[in-house]
Amino acid sequence: MAETPGTRTAPPRPFTGPALWYGPDVADRDDWMVRLSAEHRKELRTAVHTARGRGATLLRMTVADFPLPTLAAELERAAAALAEGRGFVLLRGVPGDLLGEAEASIVLRGISQYLGRPVPQTSDGRILCHIRDAGPVPDGPVSPMPLTRAALPFHTAESDLLGLLCLRPARSGDRTLLAGAAAVHNAVLDTRPDLAGRLYASHLFDRHEGRAPGEEAYLASPLVTRHGDRPSMRYDRARLTGAAHTARDGGPDDARAADRALYDLIETTAASPAVRLELDLQPGDLLLLDNHVVLHARSAYEDFDAPERRRHLLRMWLARDEDTDTTVRSAGPNFRPVPRTGVTPSDVIRPRSLRRARPGCGVMPLRTH
Repeated sequence: MAETPGTRTAPPRPFTGPALWYGPDVADRDDWMVRLSAEHRKELRTAVHTARGRGATLLRMTVADFPLPTLAAELERAAAALAEGRGFVLLRGVPGDLLGEAEASIVLRGISQYLGRPVPQTSDGRILCHIRDAGPVPDGPVSPMPLTRAALPFHTAESDLLGLLCLRPARSGDRTLLAGAAAVHNAVLDTRPDLAGRLYASHLFDRHEGRAPGEEAYLASPLVTRHGDRPSMRYDRARLTGAAHTARDGGPDDARAADRALYDLIETTAASPAVRLELDLQPGDLLLLDNHVVLHARSAYEDFDAPERRRHLLRMWLARDEDTDTTVRSAGPNFRPVPRTGVTPSDVIRPRSLRRARPGCGVMPLRTH
């Protein structure tokens, strides 16, 4: 059963099992990779052709629109590794002729259909985002950090699963960094047991843009809950420190200082060589991770001058469908934490032509052809 501030009475205890991993121990292994065979690549090409032939939209695409006769079994094993194993899988070898924007969007959506259901990443309901340097926007808002060349600190996203498909890497830098939530939790418990209890206390997160009418401005959540021997971690320093209030506003200064010390410790631990795993995503690499058990970050990068060579990834957020996820159902009702379902879409619908373009998070095409 999940342990929360209201139900946990025993002191925090370390995590063990498959969710506990350390970067140096897995860096030279390949059991977290799926290398696509020639048959798999052929199936992807056929599936893209099928989806286009049926006029499937990205929103309405189904498994039947993107048939993968043999690759589907690999994706089922990947789903199990995400739910029961280390929480991340790297699919390597999406063919280059499917890495154009239109084709890659279909590929990412089609593969994702086998793992969960897409959830909105923006308040206007976009399920697929282009992650690339947006550059300065004249007289516009500052671009979100993922749409710049700056380093991104360790964080989790507001979805159960994350998919990142690399179309083109940057010229230099641009390392994707992963850290296990269980390893970070255990390090806090070992080095600062006086702070460990605060992992399970309520913290206030800024909600993403465009919250629904009547929805609170902040999300109250523990940083960690326990589900059997798997953690569910929610962490995003920008949303914690960006809030106008904290969970302990009005309390003693030392309580707020302790929270800041905890956040610092989480980030330095996740970034430490003993914990982190570094990846250089190449064209055709699809990284899948479970946001409950894996934090991710990115190093700063330098890009190419030519626009057609610049760094470009596609990102999709997914929620698990527990009605069809046999791994979840067989493990019992308390196996999974509360699903993360992305950004609440605004109920005010305006024509896209009347909205300021969102840099880098391109318009989701209504048709795939």
